Amino acid sequence: MERPRAKIATMGRHLTAHEIEQVRNTFIDIGYLTDPVMAAIGESGQRGLARNATTPASRTLAGRTDPLAGAIRLWLLQQPVPVEQLASLPLATLAEAGLVSLDGSTVRALADVRPYGSPDDGASGWTVSDLTPGLDKVITRTRSDYVLGVSPASISLTQMTIPTHVGSALDMGCGCGVQSLHLSRHADRVVATDINPRALQMAELTFGLSHADVDIREGSLYEPTGDDTFDLIVTNPPYVMAPPSPNGQRLVYREGGFSGDGLVEAVVRGAPAHLNDGGTLQVLANWAHMGDQPWSERLATWVEGTGCDLWVVEREHLDVYEYIETWLTDAGLDGSAQWRPRYDEWLSYFDTLNVTGVSLGWITLTKAGRDEPDLSFEEWPWQVAQPIGETMAQRSQAVTWARLSDEDLLAGRWRIGPDVDNETTGRPGAADPEHIVLRQRRGLCRAVEMTTASGGVLGACDGELTLGQITSAVSAILEVDHEDLLAEVLPLVRECLRHGILEAV
Repeated sequence: MERPRAKIATMGRHLTAHEIEQVRNTFIDIGYLTDPVMAAIGESGQRGLARNATTPASRTLAGRTDPLAGAIRLWLLQQPVPVEQLASLPLATLAEAGLVSLDGSTVRALADVRPYGSPDDGASGWTVSDLTPGLDKVITRTRSDYVLGVSPASISLTQMTIPTHVGSALDMGCGCGVQSLHLSRHADRVVATDINPRALQMAELTFGLSHADVDIREGSLYEPTGDDTFDLIVTNPPYVMAPPSPNGQRLVYREGGFSGDGLVEAVVRGAPAHLNDGGTLQVLANWAHMGDQPWSERLATWVEGTGCDLWVVEREHLDVYEYIETWLTDAGLDGSAQWRPRYDEWLSYFDTLNVTGVSLGWITLTKAGRDEPDLSFEEWPWQVAQPIGETMAQRSQAVTWARLSDEDLLAGRWRIGPDVDNETTGRPGAADPEHIVLRQRRGLCRAVEMTTASGGVLGACDGELTLGQITSAVSAILEVDHEDLLAEVLPLVRECLRHGILEAV
């Protein structure tokens, strides 16, 4: 029996479950899967497509007339392909769905259908989206209801998403459906929403081809979820702070129609009412710097009175000019007559809002139920070890440990995390190192520097003795006052616990 379908507008005819399964089986038969495709185009072809250049892959496929090569040329390279090369595909069905066009003896892609591989969590299959713009430097205007495929931003969100099992998850603004594809592998129930009907139709095909059971709903923000609550909400919302378009249209996949960063604010403010106790919201977002006010102060007001923890990490900061140029290019306005007038509109819009810069980064809200919520804001432009989802999953417990009383902290048995290395540096021949550092090899790859005394304490944290026993022993060995040692060590222990460098046995 087929799952009930969401009532959504279509590009073409809805495919039946049987037809989708036929397409899926044909893809498997011809090897239109991630590993065979990557092998077929080679490393140079892969690097070329990352640059939106098709020539390396085309040269690698030269002379091949098999169906796999035809499918790669059709969808990844956006080239016309002879019908006979794709005769094994159900072309009439694909054409009725609006995925390809048939023009005599030639097939052309109208949408992007490509393999997606994620062996770590089994979220492999195929994604359906609009065609990749800008291939081979051909600049085209982006349609207002454009559906973005798997992008660096969406990959970043999949890598930061908490991977542990949950009962329910919401993919808000699902686009082509890649986040839901991952969520379906570790959530009992997944709801995917989007305001764009074309996105929902493409996501439906993504889920059908990939055997993902997802509840699809149309609407904006939390409206489609009603009174439902979730253990995990993930979203890469249309956060671009574009001025209103002169013709009233906007690029739905990136612009939410709110003033400034009002959409991201609405996502954060609305989350507590739609999270179960202990649940988490994870957002890949932009937020504005307004005048001289620190951005952390403004974002803190978004969770006032909710009792929720908030952890915000700024990964990049752009001035208004860099930001505007990035998104004008994304809209396909390079070299057009609209570039400069639209640039001036953005500048005027930002001046009106008093926007002086834009941050790009991660927002994590947890319904932790604390009497005093934990609010943490930091700038972290340095490289991280992806995926960082496990680090995100451990954050709430780590904060709980870090906020223990001194008495409970000293009574605890702690140990250095298994991913932490001890580094020492100094002058050759010196009796003692100049620097003693604990450094993580995963997650945010944080590091903390220690003195001889604090290094002696943390170095002895192997879970056998309590922290109090260790500090007493170290103070005796080094002949230092125990209270002075605690004054130095306890803040460092709290920092290490918060960041996962130390953990409970």
